[in-house]
Amino acid sequence: MNITGLNSRPLSRLMVGWLACLALSHAWAQQGAGDYTPRLGQPGKDVMWLPTPDLMVDSMLRMAEVTSRDFVVDLGSGDGKIPITAARRFGARALGVEFNPDMDEVSKLRARQANVADKVEFRQANIFTTDYSSASVVTLYLLPEINLKLRPTLLKMNPGTRIASHSFGMADWRPDETTLIGTGRTMLWVVPAHVAGAWTIRYADKKADAPGAIVLRQRFQDIEGEATLGNARVSLQNARVRGNDIHFGVRDAGGQQLQFSGQIMADRIVGQVTQARRGRSRFEAVRGEARAPFPEAEASDQEKNGAVRALGGQ
Repeated sequence: MNITGLNSRPLSRLMVGWLACLALSHAWAQQGAGDYTPRLGQPGKDVMWLPTPDLMVDSMLRMAEVTSRDFVVDLGSGDGKIPITAARRFGARALGVEFNPDMDEVSKLRARQANVADKVEFRQANIFTTDYSSASVVTLYLLPEINLKLRPTLLKMNPGTRIASHSFGMADWRPDETTLIGTGRTMLWVVPAHVAGAWTIRYADKKADAPGAIVLRQRFQDIEGEATLGNARVSLQNARVRGNDIHFGVRDAGGQQLQFSGQIMADRIVGQVTQARRGRSRFEAVRGEARAPFPEAEASDQEKNGAVRALGGQ
């Protein structure tokens, strides 16, 4: 995998010992294609190269629940370890995007050696201009400022797409899941559907005490809002979205809970509402006004400095 280059002096001071140990434990990384031999920490266009440890590769792919039905895209794929592992161990199709043409050739050779060349493609390309919108899983080992440059593109991917990162996050887009392994961590995000806005609700049977409208506010996968019940507006309870799935609760005028669960399809939500005294019925919500769900962000100095410390501690 690739890691974004930082100021060379503080990075080298923090990582000299770590790179020496890593060089011993990853001796296989020194077997290149032809006359080319990858070097740990070698500079690239925007990044320096360090391989993702095997435990982290396994954690990322398991958190993303990769199966043979998935298409995994690794951005900054280096020597190809993650795409090859996704194909060899989980049966997935995979693509590695790597700017360095020599590393691209190394990856292709290793895919052939692992007998997964029929499942894995490697492409010498720029990660910021490559179209990977058809991926169901995207993996990253990139520092915060690069993750944030990619974030708008990732958030436009199909809802439910899983994003797995080694070590570095997405600023105020909190991960849905985090795993700590020693001093390292892996994180998972599930791309949420866009649900912010004003919605009108219709029911399959008459529900006089059910809300006829809701307003949803969204910050990534976190949502909140209000429902209209007659002349009253009541807050939604336990509201959440994961991919295309949405759930929220509303207390009616009689104090009874209504639980809504549905599937988001652009400007429609179709699902079921459950009420203890009336059972289940179908509902449909139609959005009349959309609102922006995802704020812009930049990596802070604190995040950048934290990334340097994290690299030095691995």
